[in-house]
Parts: sequence; structure tokens; C-alpha cells
Amino acid sequence: MVKPTLETIENREVWDGFVVSRPEANCLQSWSMMEAHAKMGQQIVRRAVLEGGKIIGVYSGFVERAKKGTGLIIAGGPLVDLTKKSAIKMMLTDIKTQAQRLKCDFVRLRPQWEDSPESREILRENGAKKAPFYLSVEYAGVLDISGTEQQILAGFRQKARRAIRKAEAANLDISASVDPKEIDEFYQIELDHAKRQAYVPFSKKFLKTQFEVFAAHDEAKLFIARIGEKTNAKDGAEPQPSADQVGAVLAENFMIFYGQEASYLYGVSTRLGTEYSAAPLLHLQAIREAKKRGLTRYNFWGIVGVDETKHRFYGVSVFKRGFGISELKYAPAHDLIINPLRYYGIIYPLESLRRKFRKV
Repeated sequence: MVKPTLETIENREVWDGFVVSRPEANCLQSWSMMEAHAKMGQQIVRRAVLEGGKIIGVYSGFVERAKKGTGLIIAGGPLVDLTKKSAIKMMLTDIKTQAQRLKCDFVRLRPQWEDSPESREILRENGAKKAPFYLSVEYAGVLDISGTEQQILAGFRQKARRAIRKAEAANLDISASVDPKEIDEFYQIELDHAKRQAYVPFSKKFLKTQFEVFAAHDEAKLFIARIGEKTNAKDGAEPQPSADQVGAVLAENFMIFYGQEASYLYGVSTRLGTEYSAAPLLHLQAIREAKKRGLTRYNFWGIVGVDETKHRFYGVSVFKRGFGISELKYAPAHDLIINPLRYYGIIYPLESLRRKFRKV
């Protein structure tokens, strides 16, 4: 019997070749994602477990340093079959070793496993405990786009289809850009959008670096909806835009196309965007792009439960469910503790308060 080995992978083709072969994978464990973190000055790791020279599992992560403590962050990983218990044990042991080498106080990981008693038990058996704060998306809305466009549209709720027709009648100017300079305007809209929706915005450096790296490898596009010169609506059903409104941005979607999945990573809209129903049409355009690339899934990312009516993301979750999504729950974020004194004395209580304060 061949003994599995662990290696650092330094070749993009080898790494991405394995990751995209995994049906559950998305951009979180892509080569580009870690490249973006490295460009932001963060230390990264890319490790693989091999059996007979063949990769059977991988994980990648970056070091996040903060006043409260230093963590090795692994979102969407490890990528490995739940049945490979010895490989999982080997990987989680290696994760702790790498965290110690990088002088981390803890590891936070959110594997790309569906939430189940089995997946949680495997984490518990290997010394992980449920984290006080989430990591990436743990509850996602995913749309199957393997059918025809007509079949996909038929799965949308009537409200979503009606909004698309309204936006099409308004003759909106829809474009898809790979120019990182467009992120400047995206960020400015995000600041206002975050204020209205009460969330913490991402930094411009973070957004621009990610976009630059993914776009350089044809893995990202920014879909932008602007007001056109005139509407196509009949009988004055829609008001004609004023001269100063023509060209104004209504909504923007930051999309990543990787493996079998199109990821709606970030989206922003202006106050005027809601009036023109721009967002649903942007999603349809991105779905069309994903289908051209032969992708089969469209991930709307984070949603909350239908009964969580007081959650601050309830409204956006209702919007996403309008596209006929299936709901996918991943195993929640878990921590491996390296420095118990700092973790229990500072990190755990602070992050518990943080989650309560942000109401997530």
C-alpha cells in the first residue's frame, strides 16, 4: 500500500487542474484567490496530499494578522472526499503544523463539505471546534444553469421575470468590463450601498486586487447597468430619462467564472437602480456569459432562512430566491486552536461579540 504524502504545490496548472475537477469546488480554493492574497502582502500556503503520485486532496489559505490575534484562514477547503478519513486527518494535522510555522494563534477553516452530522463529526474528531464567527458563505443559493435559457427563466418567480422585462423595456445599457479601473466607481457605489444596507464594505485595495488577478486570467468580469438614452416601452409606460441621467450607473455585479461555477461575489446598486429593476437583468446577462463558457452552476452566495425575517440579509435572500435557487448549507466554520491562552482569552470572546453586534 502506497503511503500518502503532503507537498507544497507551486504550479498553477497542477493546482487548478485538480481543483476544477472537483464538482463541489468554486473560486475560493483557486490559484488566483491565493495569488490575490499574496499581492495584498499576506503569507499563503498551498498544500496537497498525494497517493501514488496523484493528488487526492488540497487546501490553501492565507495568514490574517490582527490586534486580537493571527489566524490561518482556509475558506472552501480542504477539498477532499469525506470518505478519505486518513487523508483528512493527515491534512488537518498538516494545517496545524503550517499554522505553527507561520506563528498563528488559530486556524479557521470552512470545508467545501455539505453540512451534515458526518461532516461535523469528522471536524470534531480532528480537534476542531465550531468557530464564533462565520467564514465566507455557509448558506448559499445555487442555480442550476445546465438547461436552456427558456428553462432557466421558467424557474424564476413571476416577479423576477417581470423585473427583467421592465429593465429590457427601459433599454438599459449593459456592459461587461475586465478593466480594473472600473472598480474605482464600484467602490464609491459600494460605500453608499453599504450605508443604506447597514453592512461593512470591502476596501478598494481588496476589491481591485482580486479583480486584477482574476481578470488577468479571464476568470472575472464586472457587469454594469447604466441608463440608456431612451426606453423601448410602449404608450409611455416608462418615463424617459432626463439628459443628466443618461449613462448613470444603476447596478454592478462582480462575477468570477471558475471551474463549473459562476460566482456572484459582490454586487452594488444605486438608489436609482431599484426604480429601473437593473439587478435582475444583470444576473441574466451573467448567466448567459456563464453558459457561453460551459458552466453549469450560478452561485448567488449568501442567503438566510425563510423564517429569519428579522435578519438584515432577509430582504436580499428573498430577492435571490426569486431566481429559483436551490439551497446549499456547507459545514460551518471551525477553528483549530494553536494558542489556547490567546484564543480563549481574547479571540473567542471578541468574535462572539462581533457576531452579535453585526447580527449575522
